[in-house]
Amino acid sequence: MQRLIHKIKSFFSASDSDLSFQSPSKLKIIDRKQHGISRKQIDKEALDVLYGLKRAGYEAYLVGGGVRDILLGLEPKDFDVVTNAEPEQVKAVFKSRCRLIGRRFRLAHVYFGRNVIEVATFRGDGEGRQSGNRKQVNNTRAVDDSGRLVRDNVYGSIDEDVWRRDFTINSLYYNIRDFSVVDYADGMTDLRNGQLRLIGDPETRYREDPVRMIRAVRFAAKLGFEIEPRTKAPIYELGHLLKDVSHARMFEEVLKLFHSGVAIEVFEKLRHFGLFTFLFPQTHHLLSQESEGFPRMLVIEALKSTDARIQAEKGVNPSFLFAAMLWEPMLQRMEQHLAEGFSRQDAMFAAANDVIEQQIYSTSIPKRFISQIKEIWSLQFRLLNRHGNRPQKLSEHPRFRAAYDFMGIRVAAGDDSLKEVFDWWTEYQNLDAVDQVAFANDVEKPKGRSRRPRRNRNPYRKRSHGRGDQAETVSSDDA
Repeated sequence: MQRLIHKIKSFFSASDSDLSFQSPSKLKIIDRKQHGISRKQIDKEALDVLYGLKRAGYEAYLVGGGVRDILLGLEPKDFDVVTNAEPEQVKAVFKSRCRLIGRRFRLAHVYFGRNVIEVATFRGDGEGRQSGNRKQVNNTRAVDDSGRLVRDNVYGSIDEDVWRRDFTINSLYYNIRDFSVVDYADGMTDLRNGQLRLIGDPETRYREDPVRMIRAVRFAAKLGFEIEPRTKAPIYELGHLLKDVSHARMFEEVLKLFHSGVAIEVFEKLRHFGLFTFLFPQTHHLLSQESEGFPRMLVIEALKSTDARIQAEKGVNPSFLFAAMLWEPMLQRMEQHLAEGFSRQDAMFAAANDVIEQQIYSTSIPKRFISQIKEIWSLQFRLLNRHGNRPQKLSEHPRFRAAYDFMGIRVAAGDDSLKEVFDWWTEYQNLDAVDQVAFANDVEKPKGRSRRPRRNRNPYRKRSHGRGDQAETVSSDDA
């Protein structure tokens, strides 16, 4: 991390006196000789959009994470464009390749096959005036009683748009007209200093959009930046505002947090700021009562696996993440159902339904992932039976690899009772088909299945554990 900060400081070696101040305000125009951004570092599709808008007579800038990451020497994940063209005008430029989306924030998406370039119109200050480039129609900007911005379609100019953005390091505009970088909020200085700072009054900005608190955590962890004190202070008190964010949006934000490649640090920061409880309340409750490092070790091992896969550019699966986060709450509920006389299978599925039903009050979970979560959990018990032709059938299950990896993280987290079973499955997968049959036949046949497992044979009664790789690929992250 120190190497990254050193790289940033050396990259921005020009002093403030070398920058061209265009007004008595903080506005700085940094020419291309000083900022070093090359068009070779920008996706061709993003350049096509920028030049298309320019040819049509509109202003066009690259803004946000794409500019930030190039300046930091990182590879951008996406590129966002901002313009003075309104959404309908953007659609007129790109015609059938463009689709307008959103009610809260009206945006244009320009499609190049599977690649999408997002185009936003400059946002205004919402005061209801109309002059120059600022336009407002009825009911274009609104906040609710808590101060949350529920609609913001007031269009304006670039010098108004910057104050609608969140962090200074995300408010740097790359101008396709002269290839300069426009810096209104001293974002270059914050990049150089490794500092994350909100634009405007932090409490007001968090109330407008509580997800900014989550973004602060993600950027701080991802970039190794320090959160500026005034930006940091309100987070400890305002986490409850996340309850008002749509559950679908919260699901997407959870994936961005934990599929960022720095999931362990994200997890620790979320707990530090008191935000984790609003993402996974059931898991938080058990973490507050943890004993001998559990269930924290299971979560840490799962996140360690996720980080390793992302750093190796392998796919990650949301169902694996949620299965790990909710495993301990599910086991606790399963114990209750077993005590009520449920069979093991019925107890597991009843517990799974209970826990997932509670979780979707915090984050939605798409149905396809709910099914996969339940399969991963169910296979934890089915993998214990390895006699005869069962191993072959289980190994052909579409969720076998994910379940095997999940058992691995449980072993890594300390569940020694599973080590022999996990090692057996590891060896089984390395055998050819003929040897697999013989290997399975050597396993002692179970004497029978009791309706309810004996307590002293149940490795999950007091705690459970975890490690692992993951199968299948579904990833999501933004700038």
